[in-house]
Amino acid sequence: MLEQGLGDNQTVTITGYGSNGEGVARLDDGRVVFVRNAARGDVLQIKLTKTGARSARAEITGIITPSPYRIEPDCPHYPECGGCDFRHVTYEEELEAKLNRVNDAMRRIGGLDIHAEQILSTGQTEEYRNKAVFHSDGKSLGFYRSGSHDIVPIDRCLLLKEDINAAIKTLPPVSHKEETTLRSGLNGLAEPFEEELDGLRFMIQGFFQVNKGAALLLYKKVREYAGLSKTETLIDLYCGVGAMTLFAGRNAGRALGVEQNAEAVIAARENALRNGFPHIEFINADAAAWEAGSCNPDCVIVDPPRNGLSTGVVSKILELAPKRIVYASCDPATLARDLKALHGYEVNEICAVDMFPRTANVECCCLLKQVTKRMPLQDSYRYQQLT
Repeated sequence: MLEQGLGDNQTVTITGYGSNGEGVARLDDGRVVFVRNAARGDVLQIKLTKTGARSARAEITGIITPSPYRIEPDCPHYPECGGCDFRHVTYEEELEAKLNRVNDAMRRIGGLDIHAEQILSTGQTEEYRNKAVFHSDGKSLGFYRSGSHDIVPIDRCLLLKEDINAAIKTLPPVSHKEETTLRSGLNGLAEPFEEELDGLRFMIQGFFQVNKGAALLLYKKVREYAGLSKTETLIDLYCGVGAMTLFAGRNAGRALGVEQNAEAVIAARENALRNGFPHIEFINADAAAWEAGSCNPDCVIVDPPRNGLSTGVVSKILELAPKRIVYASCDPATLARDLKALHGYEVNEICAVDMFPRTANVECCCLLKQVTKRMPLQDSYRYQQLT
């Protein structure tokens, strides 16, 4: 069978979605092909734009039979702007795609027999983002074009809170390659800003979830999984400004947040004080290098960056040997990898959260429980880096 090359046309049927939201199909030669702006069930005429030994990429040249899940995009910048991935399909189809992505990662990367039964969603697909980073080409502000650093000028984004959209037209011009960041909270457009969740008020200096409503769903699930009592101790190894630490740790006898960013720790301590939680403390330290001393946590929470846990943090968790681990993740692939590394623990529950509607990104949260005594650290795990 001949292998198709660049520019070759072919008819394909889209059977699912890749991790970046592209439609997935099989070429005549057996290779997987990824097609942006495709929907499951589409029968398409495509042209190959990039080829490899095992996979290819293509663009749509014609829709022969549209998917029943396909809809007309409601944004004039889509799909030119790279901010959204799923504006061409129903929201129900998007949620199904994200749930499948989580479960595929658990099975294929983690080798785990665990299945997320639900994806939590607020149902709000517009005006949910409390943060926007605008890029400049020296003439106008906007977002990056999909797959490049070219600027797509934006006068209004459907994902952004209305006060951010209102401010776009008033922003002064900036130099080429500079960024302009806007954040919206209880105190309006400000940096740092303030936010409230479930009766708790936070000063945000640094990272905070961009979707307040979905963050509440995630934090409630973290608190449920942590299951803390007044006799137990919690450690949060990526605590940031302490929002998740306070949210889950208010039910504990003691809670400790560990954070490398000194400014975030100052904000976290202020947040504990303003919310009246003297039993919650924060220290400025690297999660992997921190000396735990005699601290014996019942539960450890981790909410790492997209690249997941470092080998040092995996080692630190195994050293702490908590009864329970609650892992919140913004990347199912690195989550699945890390779950394999946490020997002596098994995944008891997992769910997905739609933190970023109309994009391909999906948040996960899982509960791990200790099933065996900790082995010597040098033999306890083999860390496998994703390539």
